[in-house]
Amino acid sequence: MGHFLTLSACYVSIITYFYRIFCLSPANARRVWIALLEKEIEFELVSMKLNGDQFQPDFLDISPFHHIPVLADGDFHLIESLAMLDYLEAKYPTIALLPQNARDLAIVRMVQMVTVNELTPALSPFVRQTFGGAGEPENLEKSALQVAAVLRFFEELLGDTPFFGSNTITLADVVAGVSVPWLPELGLSLEEYPKLEDWCDRLNSRASWKETQASPELVEAFKAQMKQLMKGKQQQPLNDEINELRREDK
Repeated sequence: MGHFLTLSACYVSIITYFYRIFCLSPANARRVWIALLEKEIEFELVSMKLNGDQFQPDFLDISPFHHIPVLADGDFHLIESLAMLDYLEAKYPTIALLPQNARDLAIVRMVQMVTVNELTPALSPFVRQTFGGAGEPENLEKSALQVAAVLRFFEELLGDTPFFGSNTITLADVVAGVSVPWLPELGLSLEEYPKLEDWCDRLNSRASWKETQASPELVEAFKAQMKQLMKGKQQQPLNDEINELRREDK
């Protein structure tokens, strides 16, 4: 299930994908959703079923690789969540999510790219294991070392500021903040990183994080479905249960 968000004034839309919100592969849709909320841009959600809708000709017209999310501003269509974040920042700069200082801007970009290029791939074995897939100890150990390296880097980079590169929220927080707080769900503790733990608490207390976070019941139902998919045993009753939970969660 996805969502179609329409911004006011110039018909801007974004389609989000439930799997990517929770599975960190990566959490592309939630990044953009949070940015819209933080920048106070009006939008609406329209449901989209991902059991084939993403391969329909009208969708392929705006997303030729059938990827989600997609952002459409009139007849201009964007794919890739980081491009969308930059687009929204440039077009709606009033509530800035990027610092002006060169050093702070570099910090934001580093956090974004390290999240995408270093953290997300390292999480794949843990995601597979969490959802019932086969986990190879050697891969898990190697990935755990990579995750620890990223967390140490983030802990040091955060320093004494409440957010990355700023005293106010930035796009670095938006990108890393839909992945790092979820690590304990994968069995990866944040206890050795007190600054990051406090940072996660700050993010999770924000209205934008709360609004885009599914209920525990929805998450558990989704995990159950993913475990079945890992085993090749997808069942329609469970799909119906998840769809019902989604409706209740809105």
